[in-house]
Amino acid sequence: MASTAATVPADEVARPEATDTEPLLGRPGDVSQRRDGSFARNLVMGTGAVAQLGAVLLLVLIWASVLTHPLILFSAHPLLQSLAVFVLIQSVLSLQPTHTSEQKRLGQRVHASLNLVAFLLLVAGVSIIEYNKLASRGPHFHSVHGYLGVISGIVLLLQYLVGFTMWATPALYGGEDRARAVWKYHRYSGYLVLVLLLATVCSATDTSYNDMVLHIKLWATVLASVLVVVGVFPRIQKHKLGLATYSAAAQEAPRPRYSDQ
Repeated sequence: MASTAATVPADEVARPEATDTEPLLGRPGDVSQRRDGSFARNLVMGTGAVAQLGAVLLLVLIWASVLTHPLILFSAHPLLQSLAVFVLIQSVLSLQPTHTSEQKRLGQRVHASLNLVAFLLLVAGVSIIEYNKLASRGPHFHSVHGYLGVISGIVLLLQYLVGFTMWATPALYGGEDRARAVWKYHRYSGYLVLVLLLATVCSATDTSYNDMVLHIKLWATVLASVLVVVGVFPRIQKHKLGLATYSAAAQEAPRPRYSDQ
């Protein structure tokens, strides 16, 4: 079908190759960062605003519930863990729309930095709950929340380990080309971790601390979590998960190393 730039809106002309930027929902290029666009806009581009609404609601819900009650050492656990989940959501949203080497280089650095912050928050939160259980001789793994927390933690730790080694020591995977091929699975597991973390937050409403102190409603956490999923998943670019086929000219740009300048 023939078409000229004169009959196509300017914003459409400026978009990258359709096959290279087609999201799960929407038109090609809808959630693709423009070459001269602001990186900060990645956080709300497309359905990103919906994800942000859910992330903020979940954070405010938990923090307001905790801070409006007497604070104890255990109070830091939900505060730190919910903040870590919020930061991880930002790390996903910031990287999703990138597609050029320069954008990916910056996105990779932001993604890694936010993941590091989230990791430290999670470690602090887990340390507090473990200290609290040891001090009070409380039982471990007596709730769905506890089991989901452990599963999420293990998967997230593996995610961190694979992500770091793919960048730092690609030789472990047989070279940079083979290491780059693993990114598809790294992305899949990343979205799995996000769902697991949201499920862990929702399951916390069935713990004794919530029943006796916070009284956070399950429906409220589920609603916020659904908003996050609805906002994040439609922005996934198909080719980044190997769900779209395209010509060599439209293939994903090689993922840059941190040392590239």
